[in-house]
Amino acid sequence: MITPQLIQPNSIVVVGASPNINKPGGAVLRNLILGGYKGELRAVNPKHKKVQGVNCYKDVTVIPPTDLAILAIPAPACPSVIELLAKEKHTRAFIVLSAGFGEETEQGAIWEDQIVDTVNRYKASLIGPNCIGLLNHCHHSVFTQPIPSLNPKGVDLISGSGATAVFIMESAVIKGLPFNSVWSVGNGKQIGVEDVLAYMDKNFDSEKDSHIKLLYMESIRNPDKLLHHASSLIKKGCKIAAIKAGSSDSGMRAASSHTGAIASSDSAVEALFRKAGIVRCFSREELTTVGCVFTLPELKGRNFAIVTHAGGPGVMLTDALSKGSLNVPSLIGELGEELKKHLLPGASISNPIDILATGTPEQMAMAIDYCENHFDHIDAIFAIFGTPGLVNMSETYEMLHQKIKDGKKPIFPILPSIHTAKKEVTEFLNKGHVNFADEVTLAKAITQILNTPKPSRIEPDLSLINIAEIRSIIESVPKDGYLSPECVQKLLTAANIPTVRELVSDKLDPLIDFAETVGFPVVLKVVGPIHKSDVDGVALNIKNKEHLTYEFERMIQIPNTEALLIQPMLKGTELFLGATYEENFGHVVLCGLGGIFVEILKDISSGLAPLSYEEAYSMIQSLRAYPIFQGARGQEAINKEEFAHIIVRLSTLLRFAKEIKEMDINPLLGNSEQIVAVDARIRIERDTSKPNY
Repeated sequence: MITPQLIQPNSIVVVGASPNINKPGGAVLRNLILGGYKGELRAVNPKHKKVQGVNCYKDVTVIPPTDLAILAIPAPACPSVIELLAKEKHTRAFIVLSAGFGEETEQGAIWEDQIVDTVNRYKASLIGPNCIGLLNHCHHSVFTQPIPSLNPKGVDLISGSGATAVFIMESAVIKGLPFNSVWSVGNGKQIGVEDVLAYMDKNFDSEKDSHIKLLYMESIRNPDKLLHHASSLIKKGCKIAAIKAGSSDSGMRAASSHTGAIASSDSAVEALFRKAGIVRCFSREELTTVGCVFTLPELKGRNFAIVTHAGGPGVMLTDALSKGSLNVPSLIGELGEELKKHLLPGASISNPIDILATGTPEQMAMAIDYCENHFDHIDAIFAIFGTPGLVNMSETYEMLHQKIKDGKKPIFPILPSIHTAKKEVTEFLNKGHVNFADEVTLAKAITQILNTPKPSRIEPDLSLINIAEIRSIIESVPKDGYLSPECVQKLLTAANIPTVRELVSDKLDPLIDFAETVGFPVVLKVVGPIHKSDVDGVALNIKNKEHLTYEFERMIQIPNTEALLIQPMLKGTELFLGATYEENFGHVVLCGLGGIFVEILKDISSGLAPLSYEEAYSMIQSLRAYPIFQGARGQEAINKEEFAHIIVRLSTLLRFAKEIKEMDINPLLGNSEQIVAVDARIRIERDTSKPNY
């Protein structure tokens, strides 16, 4: 619960206030004073009558009623103080800076639960415990530095870690990224990152509020809330980037399917972010760089021009953009030659446009003008200019200031000399600009932004699948575990997923009859062993009756083999499609190249079911192997549109079969015309305590 007293209190008391600004109680009081808080400010400390010029009370029993209390006292004292303030002083907002709660001991967790019970009982707000506080335009209730300049057009930072919030601010300040508010939720027992985002969504004012949100999370306690409010804010015009830390597994989970082996809790996070439209970041530098990009005009395309006076950074930037599937198109031609006449001899206009170290601000301006007004296929411009010790940096940066202010296309200033030209860079930032000191980090950030799909909550077309048949098949299965091949085939058919014709038998004659009916060559596989390849339980390209007989007699003796499955031998690129059920998240769908390469290459994209066609297509496009779908090096292309439709139908099947906990379709064989499921396994596990979708 976020109350008005937390956002805009008329009175604040610092319990544990100190004249020593090196203590949290002293530092937070100093920041409130220097921040110009206009309400009634009070302090509690039994040793002083005034602290930093603020009236000080010996204990909380004698203070007047107060809207917001900031606690910087030992953890054991906090529960009783909060109970008294809520009951007798009508305090309806609390920021507990103190540590020593559930993050440390069992007793601390008990104190924390007591505090939460109190604030909930009195319908009050609680930030923390174990946090740095809250920073907004009304009050600077944090005990840390730096205190960034606040701007309504700046970013809202919401962090589950106080120290990380400080380091993110440090990273942002040197880039010129302004802030609107900073929320450090600490242990987040009552108000977590999702709750702050929900508050911002429900109270969003497009005219007054920040349109940029940066998140740092170490846990996602309510994925549905995060998904709903993040996608809602993005649809209202906001941009959101986030770090989810703690995403790596200490070891690969033991699993009996390819999906189980490659899926992790991080797959669910990735899928959630994609569905919500959140740009995922993996470091503070990346997060603040994405935040800076968000402050510039939105990119309308993937074609970039690079204007530089130093060849090396231009080359590195070109490489980084290319790795992100972004374009640095050639500018050679009549217009390029015309531009070259305005530059120094030896300058290059091929893109990057290298005006040379001796190039002047006027020549850089000319190159930017051509990219802005003459090279129509260019969508945005990178301007790289550090100090070569030969020109006046102030003139160059003033020129960039004007170009950014008046230009129609986004211009990304890359000013690497943040030490040597600190004065000039600071002047540039003070004019309301941001700076990207490292070109490769910027390229990676732009790649992440452009490759993040828009939020989608489109309900799939239920007419594509036979819901009644799916439920009938699931409910007819007598026990949990892996479904029989016949049952798998029926489920895929009910979901309108094309499957290859097949027969299962433990007798040779029916298999021979099948092969002669469909025609050789055929494929033979064991039924029973989970990993067929590991036990040499797959025979490909069986061309005649004698070969089939030999493979039957060999494979039927493989341990745990119950029968053999026969299929016609098809040709195509092997694809993978799978799903796993993650508690609280639901089904995570994964796709990529198939066969044994799914675990070796781990080139997998994930999405959260149910999926729209746009989401499914975006998953395919995000694969590193996407050029294979397009027909790389003269190979036959894969029908990616049909693959996207199959992904959607699978995600819809999962919506009505929550009992499916793991699922592999590996491989599907794809070519330019069709995609057919060749092999699949499905494991179900019923949870009688929860209803189906």
